[in-house]
Amino acid sequence: MISKTEFEKTHIAKGEEENRKKAVVFDLDGTLLYTLEDLKNATNYALKQNGMPERTLDEVRRFVGNGVRLLMERAVPQGADNPKFEETFALFKEYYDAHCNDNTSPYDGIMELLEELKVRGIKMAIVSNKIDFAVKSLDKLYFKDYMTAAIGEMEEEGIRKKPAPDMVQKALKELGVTQDEAIYVGDSDVDIATAKNSGLECVSVTWGFRDVEFLKEHGATNLIDEPVELLNYV
Repeated sequence: MISKTEFEKTHIAKGEEENRKKAVVFDLDGTLLYTLEDLKNATNYALKQNGMPERTLDEVRRFVGNGVRLLMERAVPQGADNPKFEETFALFKEYYDAHCNDNTSPYDGIMELLEELKVRGIKMAIVSNKIDFAVKSLDKLYFKDYMTAAIGEMEEEGIRKKPAPDMVQKALKELGVTQDEAIYVGDSDVDIATAKNSGLECVSVTWGFRDVEFLKEHGATNLIDEPVELLNYV
C-alpha cells in the first residue's frame, strides 16, 4: 500500500505548478480494480453448466479487454459458432451480475490516488468495455465519491466500445472538458488504441492484465509502476 507520506511528497514536489490536465479518464479492469478472479469464475460457471472445458486464470487474463462477449467467444469452443454459445453467454452474464464483487478489490494505492486527484480538483470518469450494469455497480461500491461518469458497454445504444472513441467522447462531454484537457489511463493495448483514437495522451499501468513488454510492443510510451506516479502527469 502506498503511504500517505508518499502522496504528500509528490504533492509538495508539484509545488505551485499549474495543473496540465483537468480530468482523468480511467479504464476499470486491470487499472482501478483487480477483477480477474470474478471474471474467471463467471466464465467457468457458464462453461461448466454446458459441459465445456474450464479456462485457467491466465487464459482469462489474455481473453479480457474487448468486452465480455468477446471474452466468451474466446472461452467457448468454436466461439460464437457453437450452438450453445448464446445460452453460455447468458449464463455468464447472470452469474457475473450476482458475483462481480466476490473477489474484486481496488489495487493498492488507487483509493489514495483518487483522493489526491479529488483534492487537486481533477475530474474523473471510468470508461470500460465491461457490461454497463457491472461498471455502474462497481463504481457505486468503490468510486461514487470520485467519478463524475461511469460508462460501460453500450453498443445497443449506438455507442461503439473501445478502442473506438465513442465512449471516451461521451465521458468527456459529461466531465465538461476537451480532449486536450484530459488524460487516459489503462492497462492494455486496447487502452493505448482508445487513447490514440480519442486524441488523448495515454498513461499505461504495469500492475494490470498485460506485462511491460507487451505494452511497449503495442506503443506504450508513458508507463507507471505505482498509482502515485500518475500525479506527475496532471
